[in-house]
Amino acid sequence: MSISRKPTDPALSSLHALQTRRQLLKTSAVGFGHLALQALLGQESSAASTNPLVPQQPHHPPRARRIVFLFMKGGPSHVDTFDPKPMLDRDHGKPLPFDLPRVTFAKQGNLLKSPWKFHQYGESGLPVSELFPHVARHIDDLCILRSVYGTNPAHGGALLKLHTGSDQFVRPSMGSWVTYGLGTENENLPGFITICPTLAHGGVNNWGAAFLPSYCQGTPIGNASLAAAQAKVKHIRNSRIDPALQRRQLDLIAAMNRDHLESVGTSQALEGRLNSFELAYRMQSSMPEIQDLSSESEATQQLYGIDDPVTEDFGRQCLMARRFLEEGVRFVQVTHSDSEVQWDQHSNLYQGHTKNAAEVDKPIAGFLTDLKARGLLDDTLVLWGGEFGRTPTAQGSNGRDHNPHGFTMWMAGGGVKGGYAYGATDEYGYYAAENKMHVHDLHATMLHLLGLDHERLTFRYAGRDFRLTDVAGRVATDIFA
Repeated sequence: MSISRKPTDPALSSLHALQTRRQLLKTSAVGFGHLALQALLGQESSAASTNPLVPQQPHHPPRARRIVFLFMKGGPSHVDTFDPKPMLDRDHGKPLPFDLPRVTFAKQGNLLKSPWKFHQYGESGLPVSELFPHVARHIDDLCILRSVYGTNPAHGGALLKLHTGSDQFVRPSMGSWVTYGLGTENENLPGFITICPTLAHGGVNNWGAAFLPSYCQGTPIGNASLAAAQAKVKHIRNSRIDPALQRRQLDLIAAMNRDHLESVGTSQALEGRLNSFELAYRMQSSMPEIQDLSSESEATQQLYGIDDPVTEDFGRQCLMARRFLEEGVRFVQVTHSDSEVQWDQHSNLYQGHTKNAAEVDKPIAGFLTDLKARGLLDDTLVLWGGEFGRTPTAQGSNGRDHNPHGFTMWMAGGGVKGGYAYGATDEYGYYAAENKMHVHDLHATMLHLLGLDHERLTFRYAGRDFRLTDVAGRVATDIFA
């Protein structure tokens, strides 16, 4: 089955013209034409009231049923985390022996070795730096993607490219595409949830639906300026009227809108609004229950680091993510960000990356442990990374500049090879060099793991078919288990 579900762009007739046709149908053929019209309108109204988020059939058997994106905003340094470079240690302080990119974000100096040592872990023996001792114990579950690259050295463009496939235009986010293609497994929750997202560098466009149906829009829980403990869906409770009266109100609004649809025909915007009202009503009971972590055991909360002020915030986000995934949400994003753009160490690399890694290392390891113990890791795709990496050259004396030309992300679960390193950057870590994986390739591979053909997952808008991967994208089948 092809999941294109291309909508029609109805040329809406005037109300006067519709009334004239109805009068004609009433007065001709003993009114049978009018009866048929009423039956068709009734079917449309019924279809409009159904839940558009019901699970959809994928294009091919999926390896993963759901996905979680652990987004490290600002750009973690690959040469200091998962991509060691002995040549960088050897030539520390020397000039880069090849040309810089034509466009750089800031002035760069000589080569800067990593201040952290790398050690081999697990049966695979893959190296991980001292920054991630807890995650390193899961190395045999990780598929390290060492050759990812993008097109934009600025945060705003790079974030949009990673989240939407375009750094220039407003396009649907990858979470919205996944929701459009697959729906959700819980009608009482959105198909796409983003926890504490950043409001900068693209903001809502990073989880927006653009021209896709409104039900594909990501639902934000708080934002990056709020502590995770205070992050809630806005207006989740109605303090003025009880649920029974709300139900009566919604039924009245729905009836009025169905009458309106009878006069103007199909309206995607109006039907989307009706569906959002219904989902919001159902969310009032389900959402607060999932966000209440008090039912989790003390051992589980410690596993995520919620008992430690350093790891409490991100650990709380990861635990919420597990609860949403467990309840059938299709796409969950967790963002590690703050007012300092988190991983963006143009200076003070050692202090900044040490702080950032300490905040996320234990929660991520706990999250992987918990998913595996519950049998969720096998069919949950975990994606980790930032919008780009950092340069192997120094900015100032102790920082690194943005580097979209070669960086590391990793996947776990969801049908990928564990304990496996895919691709490579050059000997210093500046450019993707072997099995290069463009952001479009990353998206194509992610969709394929979820059972979606990125070339068939299309939406017709403004006279052409759009897709997440635009006109590119290659599936990296070598990483499949």
